Amino acid sequence: MSYLILIRHGQSTWNLENRFTGWVDVDLSKTGIKEAEQSGKLIKDLKIEIDFFYSSYLIRSIKTLEIILNILEKKVKTVKAWELNERHYGELTGLNKTEIKNKIGDQKFKEYRRSWDVSPPPLKKSSEFSSHNNDKYKKLKKIPNTESLKDTYNRVIPFFEQNIKNKLDNSKNIIISAHGNTIRALAKKILAT
Repeated sequence: MSYLILIRHGQSTWNLENRFTGWVDVDLSKTGIKEAEQSGKLIKDLKIEIDFFYSSYLIRSIKTLEIILNILEKKVKTVKAWELNERHYGELTGLNKTEIKNKIGDQKFKEYRRSWDVSPPPLKKSSEFSSHNNDKYKKLKKIPNTESLKDTYNRVIPFFEQNIKNKLDNSKNIIISAHGNTIRALAKKILAT
């Protein structure tokens, strides 16, 4: 039997400000650090030997995993994968969720956030929040400017099937530190099988 531990990163500074974050690289808040520490303690109490550690490319996910590794007293190599990044929120990126909801209305807001195949309007490449300006993503053939939940699923699941599933099939234990929509995609796949 193998264990897959899925961890949503601790609260970020933009979560605290109620902003759409997506691919923007913001740090953990003080609360987020405490949440990561609590996660590490809960995992340590499980007394499970973890074999592999994954995170997204985003600092909030990376730091959450680093805090957990420190509590587990592990000095191991972690795998960082852009495919585990949060959903890209397009031109909603950086905006306050309450203000946007008031501006566009409940229905459109819900459609952008929760419908399967509707994406927010794309973020302009010239935006200060565009991933096109980030060296981390230079090697990517296609950097998204927006994503639906379906788009997020379609990048997360192939990565999972090619890089993680076989390890679970071979009784290895894995932690993935990622994001709400990444974890939703994984749960949709795993719980459906």
